[in-house]
Amino acid sequence: MIAAPSPHRSVLLEEAVTGLGLQGNDRVIDATFGRGGHSREILRHMGSEGRLLALDKDPEAIASPEADTLRGDERFQLRHASFGGIEALAEAMDWTGRVDAVLMDLGVSSPQLDQAERGFSFMREGPLDMRMNTTEGPTAADWLLTIGQRELADVLWTYGEERCSRRIAEAIVRERNRTPIVTTKDLVRLIEGVVKGGDPHKHPATRTFQAIRIALNEELSELERGLGAALEVLRPGGRLVVIAFHSLEDRIVKRFFRDEERGWRAGDPMPLLGRTHQGRLHRMGKAIKPSPEEVRANIRSRSAVMRIAEKI
Repeated sequence: MIAAPSPHRSVLLEEAVTGLGLQGNDRVIDATFGRGGHSREILRHMGSEGRLLALDKDPEAIASPEADTLRGDERFQLRHASFGGIEALAEAMDWTGRVDAVLMDLGVSSPQLDQAERGFSFMREGPLDMRMNTTEGPTAADWLLTIGQRELADVLWTYGEERCSRRIAEAIVRERNRTPIVTTKDLVRLIEGVVKGGDPHKHPATRTFQAIRIALNEELSELERGLGAALEVLRPGGRLVVIAFHSLEDRIVKRFFRDEERGWRAGDPMPLLGRTHQGRLHRMGKAIKPSPEEVRANIRSRSAVMRIAEKI
C-alpha cells in the first residue's frame, strides 16, 4: 500500500511517466529518487510483477520520510549511488540489457535548496557546503580555499557562463587570503561587491553558485557516465528519459542522443566522414517543457527540458 504523496511535486511528472512507456510489469530505474515523486508515480503505473530500482547520491534522500513510505512495497528498492553506479547495480540484479526504462532527473532538488545547512542556496544563510553526497569529498568552503585563481575563473566561465568570472575569482582569492569564506552569505556579499549592473531578473550570485556546485559534484562528467551506463542496461525498445535544468546539461543530453542515433562514438576521429557504428538510439519527438500552468505552480520548473529516446 502506497502512502499519501508528499507535498513536494516533481517537475514534468505526468510527462515523464508517459515518456517511459510503461507496460505494467516492467523493470525501471529511477536514477534520481529525490523525494520520490517520480518513483511514486511509476509504481502507480506498475503491475504486481513490475520492479523499480531507485538511486540517489544524497544520503538525506535515502533516509527521508518519503523513502520510508515506499520501502514496504516489494516492487521497490532504493540504493545510495550516483548515475555512474547504474551499470554495476543492474549487473548485480541480473538486469543488464533487460531494463525497460530509465529516468534521469538532473539538478538540485527542492529540499536541498530549502535546507540552509546544505549551502546550495544564495538566498539562505548557511555553511558553504554544496555537496550532493555529504559523506565524502571537500565542501565548497574547503574547495575555495585551495583552487587556483585561473582555474576558478575557468570554472565560473565554463559552468556558470559568468561574464565577471575573472573579477570574481580575483576577489575570492584576495578575500580568502585574509579570512576563509565559510558561509553562503560570505560568498554572496563578495559577489555583490563585484557584479554590478547585471540581469535585473537574476541574482548576481546565481551563476557563481551554479558553477561551484557543478564543479564540486562533478555533475557534467557524472551525467556523461550515467547516460552511457543507462544505454548499456536498457533492452532494445527500452526508453531513456532525461530532464535537464540548464543549458550545459541539456547540451550534453542532446549531443549524446544525436550521436548515438547517428552511430557516432566518443573518440571517433572524424565523425563527419559518416557513420562509424550502428546507431543505438532513436530520438522520440521534440524536447518537452513544462506547461505555463506548471511553471505558475512551481517556478523552479521554468528551465526544465525533457528529452526521450528509445534504444534500437
